[in-house]
Formats: sequence, C-alpha cells, structure tokens
Amino acid sequence: MPSFDIVSRIDMQEVDNAVNQTRKEFSQRYDFKGTHNEIELKDGIITVLAADDYKLEAILTILRGKLAGRKVPVRNLDYGGKEPASGGAVRQRITLMQGVSKEKGKELVKAIKATRLKVQAQIMDDQVRVSGKKIDDLQAVIQTLKSQDFGLELQFVNMRS
Repeated sequence: MPSFDIVSRIDMQEVDNAVNQTRKEFSQRYDFKGTHNEIELKDGIITVLAADDYKLEAILTILRGKLAGRKVPVRNLDYGGKEPASGGAVRQRITLMQGVSKEKGKELVKAIKATRLKVQAQIMDDQVRVSGKKIDDLQAVIQTLKSQDFGLELQFVNMRS
C-alpha cells in the first residue's frame, strides 16, 4: 500500500554553522564595538544575549538571514519572550522545533480526514504516516497540507508505492 511520512526536521549542523556565522558578523560590526553580545547554541536552544533591544533585533535579523541562506526552516523556530539580564542587557531564547509534536500531529490528522479521501493517517513518535490505495489520493493530501499553515515547515518523505 502506498504511503509517505510527514516530518519536520532541522539540520543541526547547518544551525550551528549559521550561529557561528552570526557571531562572527556581529563581532566585526562597528555598531556592536564596546558592548557585550553573545549567541550560543546548546541542546536545541539558541540563546541570544544583547546589550539592548536594538542590538537584540539586529542579531536576530542576522541569524534569520544566515539560517534562511542555509535552507533551515525559520518557521520551526519558537521565540521565547525577552527577559532582562544583568547590566541592562536583554536575553532571548529560541527553541528549535524538531519533529511533529503530538498537538500538531492531531491537527494534521484532522486536516487529512477533512479531505474525505480514502487515506489513513497515524501519528508515529515525531512524524505522521499517511497511507492509501491510490497514489493520486496521497498527492492530493500533500497538496492540501501544503496549502494550509500549521506553524512549522512540513517535509514529505519516504514516498512508497
């Protein structure tokens, strides 16, 4: 029976490269001279420490550009709230969303069932498997899901016929 998997993965090596490029770029910028700014990737969380709100936004803009340039889906970033740090600095944590969460999986299954196509969808760990008898039905499901916004970048992999 034909099937495919819906996943949402981030290449952590590309994220690490983008964080390092961001660090290098803001360390060389004139408007950052003489201020303490940091960016760190640890356990799937990017922590940005900036001297003020302006510098935080500048660092985040650089980071988004570097991530997009490395084809990392920026929609899979969950921005935490800004929090004050010592010395008037500002800190923000960005969580990298790996895989399809149970809640998002339920949303995907609901959207698939709403298509009324003869396919089955099941949640398996951090992905959703969709199977059906006709490949055309599976392709219609992919097109339907691509047209909707689920808040993360979906990847359709392992198409089996």
